[in-house]
Amino acid sequence: MRVIVTGGGTGGHIYPALAIADKFKEMDPETEILYVGNEEGIEKDVVPKTGYPMELVDARWLDKSSPWQLIKTGARVAKGVLEANRVMRKFKPDVVIGTGGYVCFPVIIAGKRFGARTFLHEQNAFPGLANRTLEKYVNKVFLGFSDAAKYFKDPSKMVEAGNPVRKSFFSLNKTEARKKLGFPQDDFIVFSFGGSLGAEKINEVAFELMQVVNGHEKMRMVFGTGKWYYDSIIKKAEERGIVLKDNILIKDYIDDMENYLAASDLIISRAGALSVAETTVCGRACILIPSPNVTGNHQYYNAKAVADRGGAILIEEKDLTSEGLIKEVMHLKNNPEIAEKMGRAARACAPMKALDIIYDEIQAVL
Repeated sequence: MRVIVTGGGTGGHIYPALAIADKFKEMDPETEILYVGNEEGIEKDVVPKTGYPMELVDARWLDKSSPWQLIKTGARVAKGVLEANRVMRKFKPDVVIGTGGYVCFPVIIAGKRFGARTFLHEQNAFPGLANRTLEKYVNKVFLGFSDAAKYFKDPSKMVEAGNPVRKSFFSLNKTEARKKLGFPQDDFIVFSFGGSLGAEKINEVAFELMQVVNGHEKMRMVFGTGKWYYDSIIKKAEERGIVLKDNILIKDYIDDMENYLAASDLIISRAGALSVAETTVCGRACILIPSPNVTGNHQYYNAKAVADRGGAILIEEKDLTSEGLIKEVMHLKNNPEIAEKMGRAARACAPMKALDIIYDEIQAVL
């Protein structure tokens, strides 16, 4: 079988595509995989490390700021469709699967024209415009959250699957992860991150938390700033004369997310669908801070689904303060049994069968 996976821009679109690709290879090692991305997304850096071959096509977000920008978007999408058509003729896929991001638009359209079976995965409770528009071009739409179904037009195409998480997240335990990363087994470890690019507000309060944790006995913090904010965070620490101790690790981007999640006792993050899925699969207590700048406020509902079952503390950004965050963190640090209970509740929310459902449904259509 020949399979194209596509999804781009951020890790939230890229890693589900890679998880699906891995599932096909697991079930049939003879499966040929091609990843199609866009040069403006981080997929051009992430995908080559997996060993999967990759092609890039042009694509652009829908910019309604002016008629000229709309024309520019249309021209680049048209160019992307032509480039994707060439990819289809060369690779000859049986299946094309899109996991979100504007690169999916030209690739799914080209796949449909070529005659491949086409599929979408929508991670969030409120689907984006691209996926809603592409519904008519695909055989099935896999849903991360059942609530998303009402925003699509054809109920017969909807399949509630959950969000796919790479197999490596299921197999690691805390002891092994800490050994691999060189972290002490007995420390209370806090892992803060705001996604692959970063989140300014989370970084602001995490910076204050970092100063409390810095040098704190039996406590450690991993501070994932995101690529956009790393330099400014380092500069801010230098300007304040903060001497970072060995128990603080600041990273711009987390390549091996599964190890850092598994090694941690508490996660502080946004509530993107992928972040929530990966954290719950690892069974970790979490403080979720939904981004208010997303379509349909979908991150709030992602977070609420876990918080309502006791697996997370939900703090809306408008209510977020460094004092409040530090209080919650220290409460969990001083009461590890509460953090462990939250972790078990989070695990109960995990999408354990998502990849099996997606694979079986695709096989049924072929």
